[in-house]
Amino acid sequence: MNKSELVTMISAKAELTKKDAEKFLDAFENSIIETLQHGEKIQLVGFGTFEVTDRAERICRNPQTGVNMTIPATKVPKFKPGKVFKDMIAKAKK
Repeated sequence: MNKSELVTMISAKAELTKKDAEKFLDAFENSIIETLQHGEKIQLVGFGTFEVTDRAERICRNPQTGVNMTIPATKVPKFKPGKVFKDMIAKAKK
């Protein structure tokens, strides 16, 4: 599913115009990004948690040349699904 398909689904389920659904989705995405940029965590009970974690510096090997490279430490976004969300997905596969 791509963004336009998601907008169509949201507009149908929430009885919104596609333009309003797209505004909602953009606002939702931007709100998550801004909150994570400030180092805060977002917990949506039943759905999941968005947070930023630190990834340590590590050494890897370039498979083509065999040369060792250092990948610098960085911050990465992380999503951990909630129990209700995981249970709903597990039921859908059966």
